[in-house]
Amino acid sequence: MSWEFSFEGKTAISTGAASGMGLLFAQNFAKLGGNVVLCDVNESVLNEKVAEINAKNQGKAIGVLCDVRDYRQVCHARDTAVETFGSIDVMANFAGGTAVRMQKVDRQKYSEFPDVPIEVYDWGLDVNLKGPFYFAHAVLSQMRKQKNGLIINIGSITGAEGDGYGMDYPTAKAGLMYGLTKSIAQYGAKYGIRCVCVSPGPVLTRAAMANMKTLLGRAAEPQEIVDLCLFLSSEKGQFINGENIMIDGGRNAMGRWN
Repeated sequence: MSWEFSFEGKTAISTGAASGMGLLFAQNFAKLGGNVVLCDVNESVLNEKVAEINAKNQGKAIGVLCDVRDYRQVCHARDTAVETFGSIDVMANFAGGTAVRMQKVDRQKYSEFPDVPIEVYDWGLDVNLKGPFYFAHAVLSQMRKQKNGLIINIGSITGAEGDGYGMDYPTAKAGLMYGLTKSIAQYGAKYGIRCVCVSPGPVLTRAAMANMKTLLGRAAEPQEIVDLCLFLSSEKGQFINGENIMIDGGRNAMGRWN
């Protein structure tokens, strides 16, 4: 039995794709023959990464400047994907991050949740929850027309654990892991559209993740998370739908105070 995947003739949109797992997914998808639409707010880095992919896989990648908080930009990304490649087969919502970290909040000045400016949490809720919601709303019209497609949401172990300071992140991720993923799966089934949430534990996209405990005693390599996303996108993963899949090294099975 061969486990080599081919995405020839398929197109994926990946958000947060100028770096991290969003970029890695796009690189892998293109390497396996697919077309990729990289979306990010960092235009200069985005263009650089698109050029790198095309240097190895000519014509497989385009970049679209897109703030996932802006529905008009989300629709522009959808329309550009269809105009360029003709379909949207996979929508991978990688863009996200904890607002207090991404917005560089001074924890000495704003030491507890009620002290943090609400605008910080607005950013986190918008990027981590409304962004995937916006993309789902935008691309489902195209997937309905095609009568197929997959939306991959990226959850987090934090959605199950909570966070007493960066509350936007677990709130948003729990919404993806359960409410949004199941709802899209329910709507999309009659059109051959699936939705799955992949929820990592600690991932070595930054060094601090190595300090988070797991039953396996390590954090994941980013490629391990992307490999699961590729499996879900492939012909081998077609019977998985409406589920939240934890890929966390057993962290969710640990006692909460370990």
